[in-house]
Amino acid sequence: MRSIKDLPSHERPREKLIAKGAKALSDQELLAILLGKGTSRHDVLAIASRLSALIDQKGPSTTTDELLGIEGIGHAKACLIAAAFEFVRRRIRPEGVRINCASDVVQLIRHYADRRQEYFLCISLNGAHEVIQTRVVTIGLVDQSHVHPREVFADPITDRASAVILAHNHPSGQLEPSREDIHVSERLKVAGDVLGIKVLDHIIFTTKGYYSLAEHGQI
Repeated sequence: MRSIKDLPSHERPREKLIAKGAKALSDQELLAILLGKGTSRHDVLAIASRLSALIDQKGPSTTTDELLGIEGIGHAKACLIAAAFEFVRRRIRPEGVRINCASDVVQLIRHYADRRQEYFLCISLNGAHEVIQTRVVTIGLVDQSHVHPREVFADPITDRASAVILAHNHPSGQLEPSREDIHVSERLKVAGDVLGIKVLDHIIFTTKGYYSLAEHGQI
């Protein structure tokens, strides 16, 4: 991984944000700006990368103790990140957003598109198709052994969700669903029917677009 000192000035996170806006930055670059700087042993981009991986697993509920477990993050940085999470929870909440089509979902999850591994996501919805919560279920190859119904539906059951939308990124850039993607979708749809939680769609997405199984009549 290149350190921030190795990057041309126009590619550094702050300069890139000023020139192109915050939406042009990766999660790692945004976190690097929040962190401010690294330490004598750890470059800020390396710390941001480890922090991003932790947040992918734990979500906004990441605790300060978990943040302090990352080398290069002390109490000041941990408090800053925790405060940022709480501010976002209070001001900018995806919960309550109504989903009318697949593109509405992609707006909520597009920041996972550039991940080097497959991230399988589950979006819980209420009866009005409003977002209750978006969660990472698994990280790694999407197949029937990793994406088990109990892992997918455990939180939606707690949410009292009426429906879910499934999604995962394709690091390869290929949008077409694999045979395994379709099998996983069919299995989860059957499980959802048993639980009374409808699987509305399974969306495959990349940095360049998305593929909705529902829009193609495959779920």
